[in-house]
Amino acid sequence: MIHFPRVRQSPLRALGVRLLAAVALVLVVVLIVYVDRDGYRDITETPLTLLDSAYYAVVTLSTTGYGDITPISESARLVNVFVITPARVLFLIILVGTTLEVLTEQYRTNLRLTRWRKKVKDHVIICGYGTKGRSAVNVLLEDGLDKRKIVVVEKDPTALRSAIANGLVGIEGSATRSATLLEAHVKDAKSVIIATHSDDAAVLVTLTVRQLTAGKVRIIAAAREAENAPLLRQSGAHHVIVSASTAGRLLGLSTSAPPLIEVVEDLLTPGQGMALAIRSAERREVGSAPRDLEPLVIALVRRGKVVSLAEPAGLTIETGDMLVYVRDDRPSALAEGR
Repeated sequence: MIHFPRVRQSPLRALGVRLLAAVALVLVVVLIVYVDRDGYRDITETPLTLLDSAYYAVVTLSTTGYGDITPISESARLVNVFVITPARVLFLIILVGTTLEVLTEQYRTNLRLTRWRKKVKDHVIICGYGTKGRSAVNVLLEDGLDKRKIVVVEKDPTALRSAIANGLVGIEGSATRSATLLEAHVKDAKSVIIATHSDDAAVLVTLTVRQLTAGKVRIIAAAREAENAPLLRQSGAHHVIVSASTAGRLLGLSTSAPPLIEVVEDLLTPGQGMALAIRSAERREVGSAPRDLEPLVIALVRRGKVVSLAEPAGLTIETGDMLVYVRDDRPSALAEGR
């Protein structure tokens, strides 16, 4: 099932608000009738009780009107003309408005679904909205990707509600099922990020995505254990991020070289100081040495492969190269266009 971000209150909440308004309106009319109970006559010729007042209010507002209780005094009839009759109309508006609200919301949802299915293309699918999935989404948004280009696939209702609350399109279901991925339009996706809670699930999702897309969609998978990384690559993942080993290396660096940890955290934390970025080499830069450029270039990407500046191939920039560099990510520097 596809869930869209809510742009207004849910139909259930709207129904609850209208129900409370209807009940409040009935209670107001009951109070008015009970205060002026001497101006009404019952067919039994007995004085009106609070229950009689409630009965009269309900049958009058619902337009049933049995006629067993009628206003006989001028004040009671004036109240009926100027208060109870408008209240009856308002009561009907509340009931009819609730029905229209629900029907309109259903129509709007179906219309959004139809439009989304027609327009969704070159999007990023996030399989799993746990800690890794949320972090991946944050990075994509920081890089300027439109929220409408991100689709979250999650079977946990709580995590799915969190994604929807953050303005993302969510699809409820397991990413290991072909039907769920097809509902996310995986064949038209730009890339699929697999951030499941276990490595075995990541392998199944990778195999399913590769089978559905014939390897034409880039797959990035997260693995908890390094020993499962080769299996994910064999299953079709183009890139594998090993979270456990990466965390272990950082823990080791925190002991042997504490300042390096601060540098890594700075690079990975947006808006703090330094950040990694990539761009295409400009025509005037072709033939130059990467080390002579500013800002600091730390690697080249040539025909899809990373080239280290320590290698002979990395001493000169060639046409079509991508430059991986360190930029100043402070808000003030970004405002100046650095």
